[in-house]
Amino acid sequence: MKTQRFLQSLTQQLRQWRRQYKVLCRKGKWLGLVSSSKTHSRHKKLLRVIIKNLLLYLLPTSEEGGHLQGRKAPQSTATSLKSNHGIYAVFFSWLHQKRSVVILVIAVVSLTAVMGHELYNQPQMKIGTLAPQTFIAPYTASIEDRQQTEAERKIVQANSQPVLMINAQKNEQINENLRQLIEDGNELRAIAGAFPFFDASILSIPSQQYLRSCGEPEWQKLKIALENYQLQNYQSKSSTTGRYQFSRSIPSQLSRLSTPVIKEESQIVKPDVDQALAELKAYSLTAPNKNLSLLITQISQVRADYGQASSKLLQMEAERKQSVYAKTVLLDLSDQDWAKTQMGIHQSAERILTQGIPPGLPRSILQDAVSLQVQISVPDEAEFLAAKVLLAVLRPNLQQDVEQTQQLAQLAADQVPSVMRKVRQGEVIVKKGERITDWKFDVLDYYHLNRREVNWLGLTGLGGLVIAAVGVFVWVERRLGSHLRQGDRLLILLLTLSIPSVLAVGVPYTTWSAIGLLLGSFYGGTLGVTVVGLMSLILPISIEINKIALVAGASGGILSSYLAQRFKSREELALLGIVIALTQGGIYLILNILIGAAFVPAWYIVLQNAILFGLSGLAWSIIALGLSPYLEKLFDLITPIRLAELANPNRPLLKRLATETPGTFQHTLFVATLAEAAAKKLRCNVELVRAGTLYHDIGKMHDPLGFIENQMGGPNKHETQIKDPWKSAAIIKKHVSEGLVMAKKHSLPTAIQAFIPEHQGTMAIAYFYHQAQQMAKDDPIIIADKADFCYDGPIPQSRETGIVMLADSCEAALRSLKDATPEQALNMLNNIIRAKWQDEQLIDSGLTREEMPKIAQIFVDVWQQFHHKRIAYPKSKSAGEK
Repeated sequence: MKTQRFLQSLTQQLRQWRRQYKVLCRKGKWLGLVSSSKTHSRHKKLLRVIIKNLLLYLLPTSEEGGHLQGRKAPQSTATSLKSNHGIYAVFFSWLHQKRSVVILVIAVVSLTAVMGHELYNQPQMKIGTLAPQTFIAPYTASIEDRQQTEAERKIVQANSQPVLMINAQKNEQINENLRQLIEDGNELRAIAGAFPFFDASILSIPSQQYLRSCGEPEWQKLKIALENYQLQNYQSKSSTTGRYQFSRSIPSQLSRLSTPVIKEESQIVKPDVDQALAELKAYSLTAPNKNLSLLITQISQVRADYGQASSKLLQMEAERKQSVYAKTVLLDLSDQDWAKTQMGIHQSAERILTQGIPPGLPRSILQDAVSLQVQISVPDEAEFLAAKVLLAVLRPNLQQDVEQTQQLAQLAADQVPSVMRKVRQGEVIVKKGERITDWKFDVLDYYHLNRREVNWLGLTGLGGLVIAAVGVFVWVERRLGSHLRQGDRLLILLLTLSIPSVLAVGVPYTTWSAIGLLLGSFYGGTLGVTVVGLMSLILPISIEINKIALVAGASGGILSSYLAQRFKSREELALLGIVIALTQGGIYLILNILIGAAFVPAWYIVLQNAILFGLSGLAWSIIALGLSPYLEKLFDLITPIRLAELANPNRPLLKRLATETPGTFQHTLFVATLAEAAAKKLRCNVELVRAGTLYHDIGKMHDPLGFIENQMGGPNKHETQIKDPWKSAAIIKKHVSEGLVMAKKHSLPTAIQAFIPEHQGTMAIAYFYHQAQQMAKDDPIIIADKADFCYDGPIPQSRETGIVMLADSCEAALRSLKDATPEQALNMLNNIIRAKWQDEQLIDSGLTREEMPKIAQIFVDVWQQFHHKRIAYPKSKSAGEK
């Protein structure tokens, strides 16, 4: 209850301070309060009130739940509150004046606190240091020996069996080699021709094989034997009448013929030869001589094709540098058996590859596996051929699954029980001056003898680095001339804190790309690159972070900072997110390749991490795009994208301007054209000039007919109805105040609202002021005070609003020119701009005197483009004239 009352009272106090702060800001009494002679006494009173209230809250409470002095507290509190209005004002005055310093202090403290989170709970004694005193165990306990436990678990991890997986790429390569080898076999068989080449019922398969493959001498002897057989058969069929006449000559001839035949047959001892010769003799008895001659010719052609195929086979084997088809039955298999053999080879290879071939498998085991497979898959005579083909292409296709292996090894290591060591009461843990080991450090930690403390020295060093980094940022900010508000600095701080905060919770994919994208869009590439670069230098000093991940992430952040403000639409920023993802992932992968981490068996893990790193960059970019509109609204920021959206003529305020005040809208468009051209030439913010110009005269919608451009040639109400220069000037001046009201109502950014009063500055409404002066001359009672006819200001505070002031002043003069030359127009504009400069309307704008003639020339160039001459077309004659 006491805490609840304290919080309620504190909340009420803060609310009261906030109301007083707003009142003081509106009344503008800061300087007066600070410079007051009673400031010192008010500081003392403020300190006394704060101490008094704290003591009041901290006093012990009574049984009734109130303070012991609670009866007097309300009266004293009320009295103090009445008397402390000035004290609070002094405090907030000081706080307001020192707000820049306060923001810088908050930045240093918060960055140091977040990046140095590991320095908060550091042991007083560390491993390897000397013990300051002797430590004794206060009681008996069993303590885990983490070092020994870790050693045993590492042994189990190292001895765990690797998990193998099929390498699909290896399988594809093996199948491709097998396909190529089978195609070579088909090519050789195509050269040799179809087999069997003759009717197997007449000439058996073995005989056809022999006739194709036997040597040329054997083939010639076989043909001679067949011819002799035909001749002998022919003579045995001669008539008996002539037997006596030739009885003397025939024996001599038979003796000469029979001897070679006997010798030839006796020299051919192979069964294939005898079978082939016998089958040919049998065919010669049944077939005509013509058919036998055709058969002999066919065999000769088949032999020639076979010889060519054999030569091609030798050539292939020499090119392949591996003997596969040599000394096999490749060319001797029938077409049917070869088809079965091909199918069996593919099936055997598929089964073996599915089972997997581990690296280091002995050749003999692989040969036995292949033999078992081909025995059931191919014809008997083709087993040797199929085995040679498979052994020629099969290679180990199993590789280690590193991830699964590591998981199983880790699981096995986790099952190893912790090694516990018993420490008895009174046992000396470590003696004074003795070096502290891992085990002794664990024992001291277990007994809470090693106190934990904040590493103030480390935090101080880190704070010094942060201060230096903040100093560099402030120097860059001033060098660029960036006028950052305190809210801008606070936003930059919050975005910067997100980088170490994400790392602190253990997420390696931090917000580099998002920070670069947002800072680059809001404040420009230079400030964004500065923040990312400084963080990338400080982080590795204070936080454990992967250096490759740091470089890749910082590269993505720098790229997004540099390019963010160049894109004018959210679609382009979405594409930039993809570019950032590719950059981060690519740099991560390239750096791992350079250090050789991508060439280990676990290379795919490196690739996976690179992909995840790239996707994290894309994800943070998407988050940044989603947050951007809310941050723009919350911190009153302008970006090229938001300015482009505000310049859309379909926005409600601009549509009203075009409908209700068409003359003012046309005036606005011409002023925007003039101002854009000058801003582009002077390297100002063109998008800001365009959007600001479109809204600079929206206040004229409060009384459109009060401005001559909307009267469309009708009567001038200032001359026909009002006839009072003071009232007319008030109507003209009111378009500034009403414009600000409309701008705030439609939540226009402050940078856009600034164009409404600053484009008029503190100039006088010359026309009505001149009328008032004439009336004052005629009537001495009337006093024409110039202040009544001047705008309230302020004068332009930026180059952009200064350019719009000049464009607005020159637009009416340029419209009034009809047949003037460019030189006359330039002379007139120079006079107008010179008058503005001499009236000190541009003294705070940042525009220089040397730029004034350039602006005038730019306006004249634009005017010439709008008012160029046209060709005078001849008028057509009427029918009567013809």
